[in-house]
Amino acid sequence: MHATEINDLCRSRGWSRARLIHELRRVARESHDELPADASLRRMIREWATGRRGFSAFYAGLMGAVFGADFASGKSTAEARESHTEPELLDRLQSAATVDSGLILLLEQQTEMLRVLDRRLGAVHLLKQSEQHLAQLGDLLCHSLPGPLRTALGATAAEAAALAGWQALDLGDAAKAWKHHETAKNAARESGDLAILAHVTAQQAYALLDADRAEEAAHLMKYARESAGTAIPELMRSWLWAAEAESLAALGEASASRAALDEAERLLPPSPARAELPYIVLDSTHLGRWRGHCLARLGATEAVEDLTESLAGLDSTFARAAAGLHADLALAYSVRGDHQEAREQAGKAQALANRTSSVRQKQRIARLLSSGLS
Repeated sequence: MHATEINDLCRSRGWSRARLIHELRRVARESHDELPADASLRRMIREWATGRRGFSAFYAGLMGAVFGADFASGKSTAEARESHTEPELLDRLQSAATVDSGLILLLEQQTEMLRVLDRRLGAVHLLKQSEQHLAQLGDLLCHSLPGPLRTALGATAAEAAALAGWQALDLGDAAKAWKHHETAKNAARESGDLAILAHVTAQQAYALLDADRAEEAAHLMKYARESAGTAIPELMRSWLWAAEAESLAALGEASASRAALDEAERLLPPSPARAELPYIVLDSTHLGRWRGHCLARLGATEAVEDLTESLAGLDSTFARAAAGLHADLALAYSVRGDHQEAREQAGKAQALANRTSSVRQKQRIARLLSSGLS
């Protein structure tokens, strides 16, 4: 059969062009092939039906599968692949060309919305949304031309990738978390923003911490901090020192961990402005929570005071952070020998971890309970 018979075949089945496109996509999915946008397919079908364009081998095969008939083709498989890829590339380049500062702002706001929802609901409800958001950003970045808008897209994509990576880590998928952070680092390099690059690099180290590779985690966090130097905001430098303190506490290096926490406190601005670093949530309450976590891991009895004070000042929307706080309190009370209070705190931590479906926190609490709290 010939391409010009498309209209007759569709009429005999009562199909619209939209139905034909749907059937083409269905068959393409079965062989894991991607087709261009609907607008491009409509243009191609119009050209086939009017005889201005012949089928490639690829589309002859697709049409044959859709209609159950043999269609003539005059092109090789390689030419066919090229012919259906070119319109797709043009469509994606056109989409990237529509990016302006207003659209980038909307995409950043979408990332922030996902952050807030993640804190309240947990990653299990949001990781797929975050990954879809990241895929869209990645596609726009891949097809954008050099210039200020590509640089801004790089920063936006890096933040979105880091969020997806953190969510994957919370769901216990360290391998996926590592890959998303690799994406984040590449996008951060496109942005040229040293603060973002330092953040996503140090955050990637948490995949190592969760895999009980604390020494490598400490090395990566130190590398992120030293690479950024003093050319980044003090709030980011404070965050980097606090993260490094946590890895040092995991290694049992009490003196170095305390010194890092002191440096984090010294650098923490009196009134941190999130507008400058929207991906960082750090103030005296959250730094106190970090200090308490480190001290609890180090077996320091004064951790209870830091953690109790931080719990009192914690915003109620930070449900997953509250789970971690209660888990730290359980450990700290256990070190003090107050096992009744430790069990109560572990129970609260478990309830919050269940509410947010945090695999990471559930695993930590399970380890605490198996160590003798229950």
